[in-house]
Amino acid sequence: MTMKVLEDDKPKEEIWETVFDSLADKKESPKESAKETINHPSHYNSGKIEVIDYIEDQKLGFHLGNAVKYICRAEHKGKKIEDLKKAIWHLEREIKKTN
Repeated sequence: MTMKVLEDDKPKEEIWETVFDSLADKKESPKESAKETINHPSHYNSGKIEVIDYIEDQKLGFHLGNAVKYICRAEHKGKKIEDLKKAIWHLEREIKKTN
């Protein structure tokens, strides 16, 4: 995929159009596909609620929220061990911060 160089003075809408146009080789509508990837990635939507909604509802904060995020996506993104290690890293940071 070749990305076009973006000019700083372009309006955001034009920049996004350029990004969406570069995704034209997707089977789905490029705009819809990119929006779903950004706003509702499938690896965070495998259950009945989206992971971010749970994190925000529980007011988990940065490290606990990230730990939940990595645990929830571990089975779905293809890098289970890496995601679980990231979750542990965030939990350890939260424990250090709490002590």
